[in-house]
Order: sequence, then C-alpha cells, then structure tokens
Amino acid sequence: MKKTVWLIDDDEEMVRAVQMMLKLLDCETRYFYSARHAVDTLQAGANVDLLVVDINMPEISGIDLLEYLRRQEKWRSLPIVMLSTEAADVMVDRALELGADAYVTKPVAIEELQAAMDRAFKAHEK
Repeated sequence: MKKTVWLIDDDEEMVRAVQMMLKLLDCETRYFYSARHAVDTLQAGANVDLLVVDINMPEISGIDLLEYLRRQEKWRSLPIVMLSTEAADVMVDRALELGADAYVTKPVAIEELQAAMDRAFKAHEK
C-alpha cells in the first residue's frame, strides 16, 4: 500500500523536485506552502503517513510546527523528516531533540530522502 507523504515547504521549485522524488519512491504526495494550511488540513481529519518539513518558512517555521505536533497526543507518533538548507549542527540537534525522526539538507538526493523516510517510519513502528 502506498504511503501518503505531505511536503511542507514554501519554495515552489523545491516542492516540485521533492514531489517528483516522492512519486519515484511510490508515494502518494500532497504539498503545502505553509505550515498553517497543513495543520488546518490535519485538524480537519486528513490522513498522512509522514511529513517532510522545511525549517525556514514564513509565519510558522518548520521548528514551530514540529514542536506543536509533538505536543499533540494525536500526532506525537507521526513520522517527521526535516528538510532544510540549515546544516549547522545546532539546528540539526535542535530538530532531533524536539522530535524530528530524521534531518536532511537541501539539495537532497533521492537516496538520502529514502533513507531518512525509512528511519522515520522505523522510529514509529508498532
């Protein structure tokens, strides 16, 4: 069964590139250009198997979204991969401490994305 992966990133080119990778990895995809829209969709009851979240976004950052989701019982076990141009150890460490399951830097290769998704799914196996 195909996994449903949501990509949350405000960069249209990056969305297109990662969405193509996700399709090649046999995933159903949906994209959001804002964290707020993604949260509204989650709250409306939409189903998702994994989130790929950019850190640097207007209004609500990927870090803020990660913190919010990990505080909610309903989404605490939702696999989350952070995707960012931020490669500094402090940012990577912060995202992982807040509950990200994997962290990859842009530009990302399809093999890196697949490995990160595998780690995220494995972290939440029941």
